[in-house]
Amino acid sequence: MLQPQIIPALRRAVLNSPSICIRCRNRTLHPQFPPRIPVRPFTSARPLRLPAASPPKSQQRPQAQPPKDEEVFIPQPLGRPIGFPQPPQPDQNTGEKPPKKDYSGMTLSERNLAKRADIVEKWGTSYFRDFKNIRKYRSGKTFTANKAIFKKDVALYFPNLRGWTLAEGQADTANVMKGKVSVVNVFSSAWGETQVRTFTSKSANPALHELLAQNDAVAQMIEINIEENPLKSWIIKMFAFQQRLSRRKEDWGKYFVVRKGVSQRIRETIGLLNGRVGYVYLLDQDCKIRWAGSADAEGTEVEDLTRGFRRLIDEARVPPKVRGAAGVKRPAPKEKEQGLPVPLPVAFK
Repeated sequence: MLQPQIIPALRRAVLNSPSICIRCRNRTLHPQFPPRIPVRPFTSARPLRLPAASPPKSQQRPQAQPPKDEEVFIPQPLGRPIGFPQPPQPDQNTGEKPPKKDYSGMTLSERNLAKRADIVEKWGTSYFRDFKNIRKYRSGKTFTANKAIFKKDVALYFPNLRGWTLAEGQADTANVMKGKVSVVNVFSSAWGETQVRTFTSKSANPALHELLAQNDAVAQMIEINIEENPLKSWIIKMFAFQQRLSRRKEDWGKYFVVRKGVSQRIRETIGLLNGRVGYVYLLDQDCKIRWAGSADAEGTEVEDLTRGFRRLIDEARVPPKVRGAAGVKRPAPKEKEQGLPVPLPVAFK
């Protein structure tokens, strides 16, 4: 009978087991292999090149710091007149949806060109389109008031707004503004109303109220409270008697509460960018915006408002025929002690 052949190493381990310890026997049965070296992936390998030496501190550029709120937006005086090119009409901006424009009868290319022209006309003339980050700077001041009023031939129009007044139901601002020089206070909150009072209240600007009292036939003050919330508008209407007690009966029709019709286009065209901020406008007898201010009065803005208001009253008292005559010239400005006054840009006078 054939005998099975046993591997010599196994034979020694089996036959000579008493003379071999268990640890050595296991080493014989399971020979040790060298440990496998793990291969590191290429992406985690260290670069062979040394990093470039950093330049000396004298040549290092300072790291840019994040801009602060004061550095993001700084209000500047208006560079050109603001407003609409067409005069206001009583039936405009009533809050009702306008009829949809009909593009029937046009080819596809003609329809696209017509829609593009409507979009350019609607959004392409905004002076405040690029103004950003204005809510955290100086109580939301959008712009600073100009020293001088805009010239009449380049000034633009204030839009018509419809709302209810203390005297009657619905009324249009265009009917009240035409024919008189107007100081218009526009606000949407108690905070905004407090801001406009820094321009036009009796305590802050007594000279303005003196001009209003002396020129009641050609000058007036209008207040526009824009309240788009129906509940708040209803509360204002319920307590309207308090507003009547603080005003003359002749001024009840000059306090408007506007709920609808103040679109985003109107806000961007006349500068009503912040709904919580108060704004003040000077309008001539043709409803043109000749001067504007926002938020709290700063610097000489109160004096500039009064001076511009007096100038508009003088213009309104001149008959239209005499005002348009070529022979009438403006009085020459007085010289200052240190020399002639600095000339203003063409848009101002």
